Amino acid sequence: MTLTSAAIGMCFPRTYPAALVTDVARRLEAGGADSLWVIEDCFYTAGPSLVSAALTVTERLTVGLGIVPAVVRTAAVTAMEFATLDALAPGRFLPGIGHGVQDWMGQMGVRPKSPLTALEEVTVAVNRLLAGEEVTVDGQYVHLDQVKLDAPPAAAPPILLGVRGPKSMALAGRVAGGVVLAEPASPSYVRAAVEQAGSPDGFVVAVFSAFCVRADRKTAYEWTAPWLAGLIGEKNPGLVALPFYDELVKRFDEQGVPGLVTMPADWWTEIGPIGTLDDAAAHLDALNAAGVHHVGLFPDPEVEHGLPQLEFVLELANR
Repeated sequence: MTLTSAAIGMCFPRTYPAALVTDVARRLEAGGADSLWVIEDCFYTAGPSLVSAALTVTERLTVGLGIVPAVVRTAAVTAMEFATLDALAPGRFLPGIGHGVQDWMGQMGVRPKSPLTALEEVTVAVNRLLAGEEVTVDGQYVHLDQVKLDAPPAAAPPILLGVRGPKSMALAGRVAGGVVLAEPASPSYVRAAVEQAGSPDGFVVAVFSAFCVRADRKTAYEWTAPWLAGLIGEKNPGLVALPFYDELVKRFDEQGVPGLVTMPADWWTEIGPIGTLDDAAAHLDALNAAGVHHVGLFPDPEVEHGLPQLEFVLELANR
């Protein structure tokens, strides 16, 4: 088996109590994992706050933020937060920006008419501010008048866009330093996304991978199949990229969730690090071969089931 060189870490689900983040960060660092990925979803815990807590209790761990919605904060405040987090731990913070769930944006009164334009304007402005520029712009969504950060990073981190769809991927290739691909992020989906982004030089690819390791495959598949069924129902872009997508849908239509449990093991291995520990390692190797730089293993959202998976994260990170 080829050892993976992608940085391996764990996601901190939105449902986990905020106070757990420091313990999780310490355990990941002490155990040899590379990263922790904080999830910000409305209306759960605030991403930058959790990132700050994780960075300040560790010395080596990279902490990623996936993602802040572009329009919830002003571009200037987003740049201030990113610069501050980078200053706490230079070189260990990876920021992400995305469209955000549009229904949530509507609940807060900030839903843009053009999410794509909003994301582009915000990303460009934040990049310029992090580079130390004085920025004046009067766009559709970003309005800045001679704004300049007092303490921009010495070396600004790449901004990763948490997006889906060809237009958004193309935008990431034009204005961002990389992408954060939400689960399920198969190797097939990674390759398609990078191609849609235009395969720019130095493009950073981070993925979140739905993670379920059990003593035997059947137990892991039974645990994960209902989640997969939901994704099929919504025609998730990460599934559509699968080479066996049509067969997968046909199987589900004819056999339901039990048909997913008994589908070929190599299908499961393509979809995620699901099954035995060796199955999860094979998925990580495939992601590495697809050019992935960072993997956030996404455990069960219920703490009692998900947190014990941290030990498997450490085993995979140390292979």
